[in-house]
Amino acid sequence: MARKRHLSRIAAMQVLFEREKRSIDEMNSLRINMKELGDTDETFAKTLVEGVIALEDELRETVMKHAPEWTFEKLDPIARPILLIGAYELLHGNDAPPAVVMNEAIEIAKEYGTEETGKFVNGVLNAIAKGM
Repeated sequence: MARKRHLSRIAAMQVLFEREKRSIDEMNSLRINMKELGDTDETFAKTLVEGVIALEDELRETVMKHAPEWTFEKLDPIARPILLIGAYELLHGNDAPPAVVMNEAIEIAKEYGTEETGKFVNGVLNAIAKGM
């Protein structure tokens, strides 16, 4: 189950990353990404993508409140979708403890970004979790 969710978070991150670059059909992109990644939890991935899109303004505002020296556009392009997913799970998800959400986000940030991306994601999500 944990591995499926990890891959589902990656698929959702990829869709949100791609969505920033060009106009896409998010659900089609999600299906393609999940197929490429293998064993994913389709329902969970779809919930993440739809939830982030529906609450994007609120989630951006929350991220920026906890990263006050940055504008959203200046954030690492890998960090942006990871932070949106993490903020969504922390604030609106109810099926994973905050420590699990933060650890997953940090691992994905390190895997797809840099060590510094992981540290930044950790700091912002930790601040969001403490403010809940």
